[in-house]
Amino acid sequence: MAHKKAQDVYRLRFVIPKDAVEAYETALEPHFGAFLCFLIEDGGPQDGLWMVDAYSDGPFDQAEVTAALSLAAQVAGIPEPDLTVEHEAPRNWLAENLQSFPPIRAGRFFVHGSHWTDRAPVGSIPLLVDAATAFGSGEHQSTYGCLLALDQIGKEGGPIATGLGKGLDMGCGSGILGLAMAKRWKIPVVATDIDEESVRVTRFNAQRNGVSNHMTIFPGDGFKTRAVQENGPYDVICANILARPLCSMARELSAALAPGGRVILAGLLERQETMVRSAYQMQGLRLKRRIRLKPWVTLVLE
Repeated sequence: MAHKKAQDVYRLRFVIPKDAVEAYETALEPHFGAFLCFLIEDGGPQDGLWMVDAYSDGPFDQAEVTAALSLAAQVAGIPEPDLTVEHEAPRNWLAENLQSFPPIRAGRFFVHGSHWTDRAPVGSIPLLVDAATAFGSGEHQSTYGCLLALDQIGKEGGPIATGLGKGLDMGCGSGILGLAMAKRWKIPVVATDIDEESVRVTRFNAQRNGVSNHMTIFPGDGFKTRAVQENGPYDVICANILARPLCSMARELSAALAPGGRVILAGLLERQETMVRSAYQMQGLRLKRRIRLKPWVTLVLE
């Protein structure tokens, strides 16, 4: 049986409002074999932005694709977006993907994938998390900012100590922040996400990091989930989500916080900070620390 020779890969990238994604995918489907869409800015139909990557094995017909893009713009009622096209020769994607996630040091936390087999630095807290189907392997600025915030809370000696307190990882993704709390303080941690796959990945990561006995992991719709309320109040709450959901849950999140507790908010752009801070200031929380990793910002409130 003959093996098909690997072909060059072409990627077309552009940014469009989220309401236009369906029209563009429909128009480009005959010309590209795979699509990846990333929400890069939350908001309503006018200001929510998605980055779209369209991939083809081999060159695509530029005239036909240009016509398809023009049609999609007309259907969506938007100006035609700026395009970038990249061409890459056949590569060992698995090996390169693993190499693209080197270990990450965030304070005492040392995040690494299963491909990294050396010893963790002395005095560090190792977190074994592979880049997978759930968000959160430490390389994104919002996740990195949360780990720095947790490390700083540990240095301050409060509001929790080893074996004392409770943590909540709201919108847990891969569970990396819940793992960090469980390994740092050996405390009960609730991790929840609306996405079933994130829950599955978090359970897997909790087991391979040896903290399953410290973590309660379940699917749920934020603070509307009864189990989230019943396991509280929490001394540290991490919510690495998006700006608007953070605002909408401000009242319920604040109510779940134990006296003297800390809240770590991430997933917001710098220009969204005022909006998010205002929502939590109305609930009686005040800013303790701000971690800027442009264009993202992580807020620590108390």
